[in-house]
Amino acid sequence: PCRVVESKRLCHDVMELKLKTPENIPFTFLAGQYVNILLKDGRHRSFSIANAPEDNGPIELHVRHVEGGEFTDFVFDRLQDKAILRIRGPLGTFVLREDSDRPMIFMAGGTGFAPIKGQIEHAIYIGDKRPLIFYWGVRSEEDLYQAELAGKWAAENDQIDFIPVLSEPSDNWQGRTGFVHEAVIADHPDMSGFDVYMAGPPVMVNAGRDAFEKAGLTLDNMYSDSFDYAND
Repeated sequence: PCRVVESKRLCHDVMELKLKTPENIPFTFLAGQYVNILLKDGRHRSFSIANAPEDNGPIELHVRHVEGGEFTDFVFDRLQDKAILRIRGPLGTFVLREDSDRPMIFMAGGTGFAPIKGQIEHAIYIGDKRPLIFYWGVRSEEDLYQAELAGKWAAENDQIDFIPVLSEPSDNWQGRTGFVHEAVIADHPDMSGFDVYMAGPPVMVNAGRDAFEKAGLTLDNMYSDSFDYAND
């Protein structure tokens, strides 16, 4: 069981939930893992943990509103602070490989930012000095719901670069455009020396996997979390 201690809208279609577990039930996890929120009828919904293990605060989740989605409609329209939810976790193997010495590329699509946020914050916390490039692909500027935070990582850590990529930018956008995996390939035509972490929609993860393998990256050095939306 956990209590909703805060819910706030990060952008037009993303809600941040902060969940606190009981003091007598320790909740330990690895950066990049996820939890299942258990629904009353036995179904579940999976959400990545967006904070680092060292945070010591509530569990942070980023919930994207899915049109017609029963659970996300509830989160956006009816969920109250102090409500009790039930979770199972932590789950998943999409975690930072701390024993590697290879430079890292992180590629997120939409709320795929959540597990990657936890991984990058953990890398900063442990003092990982490997070069780290973070590409975040979204449709438009308003979807970069925590761009200031990602920019702060890059500003305060010499080894970190942040590159947002928009597929449907406004006329005022001065940054990178197109599909995010194509931006990665354009910058790194030889991917053989990297560890790559990908999180987001299946179409992005699959396109990245195919393109990066053709660019010399082995599957052993690709780690991914594909966000499939559950059917109600």
